[in-house]
Amino acid sequence: MQKAFFQSIETSSCETRFPLDTFLDNLTFNEQGLIPVITQQHDTGQVLMMAWMNSEAIQKTLSSGKMTYWSRSRQAFWVKGETSGNTQTLKTMRIDCDGDALLCLVDQQGGGACHALRSNCFYFDVDAASASVVVNESQPS
Repeated sequence: MQKAFFQSIETSSCETRFPLDTFLDNLTFNEQGLIPVITQQHDTGQVLMMAWMNSEAIQKTLSSGKMTYWSRSRQAFWVKGETSGNTQTLKTMRIDCDGDALLCLVDQQGGGACHALRSNCFYFDVDAASASVVVNESQPS
């Protein structure tokens, strides 16, 4: 049903508006009620992290402007930067063409977005030619 909604609006022209609730009601969540979220720095385009949200985390993020994710390991909400001080303020939330993934453009403040203290979570480069993986960023000292 959700896929049919997104297919039905594929030909919509630029600047066409839809009610937010209609989109949120048609998102596709996995068996655990979660949807993947890619988080990107709004002004540089750097991809910071990938996390998960449930429908309540989406609502909390939209109402507070603070990125609120669902922790699968703790089974609880976590507001980015609540304990580390490395906050993410939502600038723009985008929904992909199938309604099964989100892209959040944020303003990352403080240190890195990654729990490993790096600027982002994608610090492993795959080098297929040498069949190796290379760390592309050191932890701050």
